[in-house]
Amino acid sequence: MHPVAAILMVLAAPVALGHTAEELAAKNVEARGGIDKLHTIQSLRFSGKVLINGGTLALGYVTLLKRPQSVRYEAALQGLTLVQAYDGTQAWQINPFQGRKDPEKLSADDAKGMGEDAADFAGTLVDYKARGYTLDYLGTEDVDGTEAHKLRVTRPNGDVTYVYLDPDYFLEVRTVNRRIEHGVPHETVIDYGDYEKVDGVYFPFARESGPKGSTNRQRVQFDKAEANVTADDVVFHFPAARAGAAPAR
Repeated sequence: MHPVAAILMVLAAPVALGHTAEELAAKNVEARGGIDKLHTIQSLRFSGKVLINGGTLALGYVTLLKRPQSVRYEAALQGLTLVQAYDGTQAWQINPFQGRKDPEKLSADDAKGMGEDAADFAGTLVDYKARGYTLDYLGTEDVDGTEAHKLRVTRPNGDVTYVYLDPDYFLEVRTVNRRIEHGVPHETVIDYGDYEKVDGVYFPFARESGPKGSTNRQRVQFDKAEANVTADDVVFHFPAARAGAAPAR
């Protein structure tokens, strides 16, 4: 390679901008509240509402998370409650809105996505090395008028999450999850806002998500969060009978 070309490549590299992936991950962890505070949170319960169909329909919404990889979602409307859950091994749901009152198991791809979301509840960049993630800094990219730092997180299974950090506060403003489902790549965009402290750790209370390039987006607005709540493992397991698990609330 010509020496001039080599110099230009170095100057164009993201690390030349004064940041490395590791430094940005550390700044994000500190901005969230610090690694010690993050580690003390073993479970979380968020409650609020989810807006669908362009915000014309609002459902009561509860998310219950528990380390290391358990999650349960509940969306309620007019006496009916949709449940989706994952216990670290099996994903399942009860969807009365489709006329189904009995629990049904979900696919391995659904389980993988829910498991990754549950594992990342404290933040995708938290303990990324211990979880076997590979991190790369890709420079900055415009996110709704903000030149956000862009990080690529590659998981051991090959799935990729792009994390966008606010340049001033180093909190996540957007993630893009690229997952292979049924042999086809799917990308989901999630925008974050309304950060509030929960037991010393900042979590986003507002999120808007949908397939990349789609205008059909789902909005979630939480109004309450509780850390280290009692969360019996049974509420995440596939119910043995129709009566099954107790609700997360």
